[in-house]
Amino acid sequence: MSDADHSPTDGSQPGIVGLIVRDDPDHERFDLWLGDELVGILGYCASTNGTGDCGCETGDAAQPTGSGDSPRGVELSLMHTVVKEEFGGRGFAAALVSRALDEIRDRGLRVRPICTYVQLFLSRYPQYDDLVAG
Repeated sequence: MSDADHSPTDGSQPGIVGLIVRDDPDHERFDLWLGDELVGILGYCASTNGTGDCGCETGDAAQPTGSGDSPRGVELSLMHTVVKEEFGGRGFAAALVSRALDEIRDRGLRVRPICTYVQLFLSRYPQYDDLVAG
């Protein structure tokens, strides 16, 4: 896999049908699937109380659950976005980030954009500004 392309779109790319984004908390990432193929990942690290210290290195990370009942106050540091090279430049990274951000919003969480792709995406799509931790 290579670093994500830097051409965010709104996540509703024509011609991209069958995309599924799933949270994989055991691997601390959102997975982007096209059919049965893993196309990309958005890695994260969870922290609590606005510390920004995610604890990933020590195994003490807060655990956002996939059930939508994650505690308020949990922040996800979005660390890296990766899409397979053969899918680059076609909006897959933008679809992954926008759908992950939508799920993060639904859970009432906030983000710390560490990944430069996520930073660029957020700068182009102000509808997600409310998710960025202070």
